[in-house]
Formats: sequence, C-alpha cells, structure tokens
Amino acid sequence: MEQRRLGRTGISVSVLGYGCGAIGGLMVKGSEAEQDRAIGRALDHGITYFDTAFAYGEGGSERNLGRALRKLGARPVVGTKVRVYDPQRGDIAGTIAASLEGSLQRLGTECVDLFQLHNPITASGGKPAFTPEQILGEAVPVLQKLHAQGKLKFYGITGLGDAPALRKVLDQGGFSTAQMPYNLLQPSGLVAGSATPDLDGVIAHAAAQDVGVIAIRILAGGALSGTEARHAYGAQKVEPIASGESYAADVQAALKLRPLVEAGCAGDLVELALRYAIGPREISTVLVGTSSLEELDHAVASVNKGPLPERALAMLLKSR
Repeated sequence: MEQRRLGRTGISVSVLGYGCGAIGGLMVKGSEAEQDRAIGRALDHGITYFDTAFAYGEGGSERNLGRALRKLGARPVVGTKVRVYDPQRGDIAGTIAASLEGSLQRLGTECVDLFQLHNPITASGGKPAFTPEQILGEAVPVLQKLHAQGKLKFYGITGLGDAPALRKVLDQGGFSTAQMPYNLLQPSGLVAGSATPDLDGVIAHAAAQDVGVIAIRILAGGALSGTEARHAYGAQKVEPIASGESYAADVQAALKLRPLVEAGCAGDLVELALRYAIGPREISTVLVGTSSLEELDHAVASVNKGPLPERALAMLLKSR
C-alpha cells in the first residue's frame, strides 16, 4: 500500500488508515476474535496508521486495539483523541492530561504517537467549541508539557469549526496534524479548474504549514455506499458532518453519482468515494471504519487502484 509523509511529523503512514470508531463499529461491538482478525488483516494489507479515541465505546476501542496489537506484537502508528465535555470546560488542561493518562493505560503503552483535540474551534467558542485563545492559552501548554514528559510524540486537532479560527490555531499552536472532513458530498467551493473541495482553504493552509492532513468522513458516515441500511455493529444513527442536512439526504446525493460508476470510473460508489479522497497530495491518509473483514478488504482493494482518473474528475466537475 502507498505510504505518505504525515506532515512535519516525518512519519510515514499508509494512505488508508484504519478507523476504530463507532460508525463502523467492529472495534467497539465486535467479538475479540473478530477484532484481532481485523487488526491483523489491516496490518497484512500494509495499513500502518490506526485511529481511536476514548469516546469510541467509552474506552472500549482503545482497550481492544491495544490488546490486539499486543497479541500480534505489532507497533504501527496509533493516534487517539481527547474531547472536553461541558462539565470539564473549567479545567481544559487537567482534562487533557487525565484523558491522556487513561488512553495510555487502555492502549497499554507509555507513549502515544499522536494525541488530538476533538472539539471544534470557533471565534465565539460556543459549546462544544473553544476559541483559538482557549486552545492556544490552555490546551497547547499542557500538550507541550505532556510531550516533554515523553507521553506523546505529536499533537493535533480535529479541523471542525470556523476556517479563520482553525487557521489561527494551525499557525500558532505547533500542531503537527489536522483531521479534516473530506468527501464527495461536501458543498464547499472548488479549487479553480479541479473537482477538489478545499474547505475554505483550511486543507491547503494546513498542508502549506507542513501540517499532516488526515481525511475523515470520507464515506460521509457510510452514506456514500448509497444505502441507508446499517450493519449491526455500526452506529445506527449518523449525524452528517461536512455534507448534507441528514443521512438520508446524503444517501440520495450519493445515488446521483451512479452515472460515474456506470461509466466505468469505479466499481461501485464506495470505491468512487475512496479513490476520490486519496486524490489530493495535500492529504496524508484517509480514515475508514469497517464493520467486517469484507468491508476492510474492499476498501484496501479500492485505494490500491489509485486516485480517480482525470476523466472521472472532469465528470464530477461537470456534474456540480
């Protein structure tokens, strides 16, 4: 599998990263045997980046990922996250430090490769978001301290919120990575002459600062499969992020992309979405969560075909 540089971290990661969250659900709801097989299969496929968080199953995903990696004797790149909830807003630094300690215990390690803030960042800082000043003044100092203590190698953000606020934090906070929503259904404007949404310039801005961009929601929570049916392990309700007003609306929008599949640009809608997401060189890795080994195998086979051809991108641009 293709490996790309994760921005200023200098780490090489697979272009397809394995998401251990609740949307796919296998690493939260699956059996121990299924989870171990999935992690082993992902490693066999050449996947070298695994994404988890306490919020996924209240620590269950972290425990299950840590257990599987120990059984396999594997040490891929692992990223986890902290979300500061409303009751904790008065102690941002303490919450971040305590969350990391818990994550390290559940993962069974003394140091995590990547630790990411999972709250939106906006100028107003209305819940659940924080202002750039709160991030820079309260979150960054504790992240730097935890780095100095050897408990994390790099720290990053989830790029949700206001574009100007995100750019300010990326410019001043020393963040090494940014998780950014990126998929075929995004309503954001296009870069001149291409079919690539640019999220008000945040992805391009991050890449220009040598911040490693991790694309999330590349399948719009599953809607880009073109069906509302959900696997028993998957989240049964998915709120859209950077797409339409509802999951059902996203599915309908996905179905309108069928002409590209019928024209031979991809084998199915999922392949179309995955190959679209890996197109920009500004993106280091794209995350996909799965409910089964079959879904994992299909995702790997799709990205191994490479980005969409120019013909497909031209058709997308014309359709918009």
